[in-house]
Amino acid sequence: MAKDTFFHKKITVNAKGKLIDLSTPKVMGIINLTPDSFFEGSRKQSVDDALIQAEKMLNEGATFLDLGAYSSRPGAEDISVQEEIDRLLPVVEAIARNFPDAVLSVDTFRAAVAEAAINAGAHIINDISGGQLDDQMFAIVAKLNVPYILMHMKGNPQTMVQLAAYEDVFNEVLDYFTTRIHQLKQLGVNDVIIDPGFGFAKKPEHGFALLNRLNEFEKLGLPLLAGVSRKKMIYGTLGITADEALNGTTVLNTIALTKGASILRVHDVKEAVQAVKLFNMMNKA
Repeated sequence: MAKDTFFHKKITVNAKGKLIDLSTPKVMGIINLTPDSFFEGSRKQSVDDALIQAEKMLNEGATFLDLGAYSSRPGAEDISVQEEIDRLLPVVEAIARNFPDAVLSVDTFRAAVAEAAINAGAHIINDISGGQLDDQMFAIVAKLNVPYILMHMKGNPQTMVQLAAYEDVFNEVLDYFTTRIHQLKQLGVNDVIIDPGFGFAKKPEHGFALLNRLNEFEKLGLPLLAGVSRKKMIYGTLGITADEALNGTTVLNTIALTKGASILRVHDVKEAVQAVKLFNMMNKA
């Protein structure tokens, strides 16, 4: 794969003024500050509940915590910028105060929310829309000089199900990344992490096609995040519920690790950390 790369693969991100080494995979724990995220177990609507979950995930080995206050499940209700900020900022501030070493990612596609959260103590912007839903997002990322998770999606959470159609899903996603990475580089954004967006304007077969070729994204030279945790590509395929999808999540997380994932974004940190440890041992053997 090295001979096909545009440049050497970046294996660090600068968050909180320190370099985080992604040459060994890391785990990102999901904390949803919403009443309607698709996996009920991830919903933590009070500051106290979020703090308890943050402590649990950090103790289990999470390197990052990803905080979201806008549900991005298919067909989710739209909320105002102010409501998203009101849900998000008290938790960002509380976690930053109580766990000063925690690295906090904020899951938002709105530039104003991202800026407010970074100013409140977050360190990474995780944008499901890749800058498509707010034309100020890339400029804000450049201004704040923080790592940016660039995800692929078509449409928005209200419309994406209707847009899950591709002639060649891998190459369409690759072209999307190539274009948008160039735009970010032109603005001076150095720390970009790519996320294929499993489940976002994608049917299960699209997700498996992307997972099967995940290693080919390495030609972009950037760290890769895999977010398959408890998603429909798992529970729909197995005929179970999201609550029952932990085992399937671990299976697909392990496959993602073998295909170059640098970060696993998960609801269940302990099991993902175990998968990473076993994967690392295999690589050392």
